[in-house]
Amino acid sequence: MRHHVLTDAILFGPFAAKAMSAPMAKAFLIVVGSLLLAVSAQIKIPFYPVPVTGQTLVVLLIGMTYGPRLGGATVAAYLLQGAMGLPVFAGTTVGMAALLGPTGGYLAGFLVAAVIMGFLAERGMGRSVISTVIAMVIGNAVIYAMGVSWLTTFIGMEKALMFGMAKFLYGDALKLVIAACLMPVAWSFVKSTQK
Repeated sequence: MRHHVLTDAILFGPFAAKAMSAPMAKAFLIVVGSLLLAVSAQIKIPFYPVPVTGQTLVVLLIGMTYGPRLGGATVAAYLLQGAMGLPVFAGTTVGMAALLGPTGGYLAGFLVAAVIMGFLAERGMGRSVISTVIAMVIGNAVIYAMGVSWLTTFIGMEKALMFGMAKFLYGDALKLVIAACLMPVAWSFVKSTQK
């Protein structure tokens, strides 16, 4: 059974802006989402053992709230901005060097994970704490699988697992808790306005 994603409920529900057409609203969401991704990549939160950015959290929430098509288009727009040389990626590498360099697998994983998160949301995940946690674990697993696989070609499997995954697990657990709190609250708010 296909469920609406959060943006469908807002765009076409009681909050629907009559002055903005659906294509315009979707274009607006793509721009806002890609900007959120760019900002989240630049903000580093001190955390042990490595600093954490909100980038993966934003990728997964965009997928879950926008759905597979709009979420995928948003992350693709973000990747295109980076490919064109805009400083939207975490770190100092820009342009195609970032996409083809050691972190390129993670960036590609963002796109795949956003689409998968959208499909999971369309199937009702993200409306409860448990289903949000399950979806976030799946999304993170996709990003890590693609990122670590690509990174392995540069530094080998053992180092890729240590420096490309293990050090980030605590931060990802924190982001998982944040998402598990945010998504059900957002859905509860939307449901309360539709009564």
